Amino acid sequence: MITGKQTNTVYFSEKLFSDQRFCNSASSLADILSINGIPQKQLTATQDIWCRDYMPVQVDSELFIQFRYEPSYLQDELELQSDPKKVCKANGITPQYSKINIDGGNVVNWTDKVILTDRIFDENPAYTNRSKLISELEMLFQSQVIIIPQIKSDMTGHADGMVRFVDRDTILGNSRKDEYKYWREGMNKVLKENGLNYIDIPFLEHKETKHPYHAIGCYINYLEVQDLIVLPVFEVENNKDEEVLNLFFQIFPERKIETINYNEIGLFGGLLNCTTWTIKE
Repeated sequence: MITGKQTNTVYFSEKLFSDQRFCNSASSLADILSINGIPQKQLTATQDIWCRDYMPVQVDSELFIQFRYEPSYLQDELELQSDPKKVCKANGITPQYSKINIDGGNVVNWTDKVILTDRIFDENPAYTNRSKLISELEMLFQSQVIIIPQIKSDMTGHADGMVRFVDRDTILGNSRKDEYKYWREGMNKVLKENGLNYIDIPFLEHKETKHPYHAIGCYINYLEVQDLIVLPVFEVENNKDEEVLNLFFQIFPERKIETINYNEIGLFGGLLNCTTWTIKE
């Protein structure tokens, strides 16, 4: 599997720049990438800005796996459901197609390990044998598959808002003591079974009356490309921006860390990893 640090190019949906709600944040992010010498491109034929979810997963320099993209949370909003085949064709991408239904935002990986939440079982009811589904995924990813519990209140059930790899044996994620008991206990069991270390990252409980499914406060949903990490900061009341930034400097002492206020996008349920597709070209 290609890790975030191994990627060298960032793609966005063109809608991120054409939608007036998002263009200021999109331009700020594009400026950060340009200053750091990161190539960036725009994807055509997309239906929404969350390109991580409907674009292929890169296994190696030549192999891209395109999963079926039919998320249950969009079943009543099909106008927002991008067609991966149309997007790939329009942008000259030739992946290997799989019948398994997975959002790219639910794929968090290291070179030989992939973390997904148990939402994959909900999204693939035809697989009554869960072990068979996992075995097929391990063949496609050429990696060990690790299943963690989803957050039941999270509409998407994605892993990229909960955990990320630091190295082969270490992940960072939302502070366990502040998470739901069922998730904390389930996560601790997974860590023990797989010999993984865990670094607790604070998150922010923030209320937005008009946007109940917002992502403001989720520091884990950062962008990683080459030696650059772009970390969301929220600059709202009781934020933990400085505390988290200092933690990231300690965790990634050899990486360049930039920050961005991405709130105008975060209000709609996603952040930096969600709105970018990073690959090694």
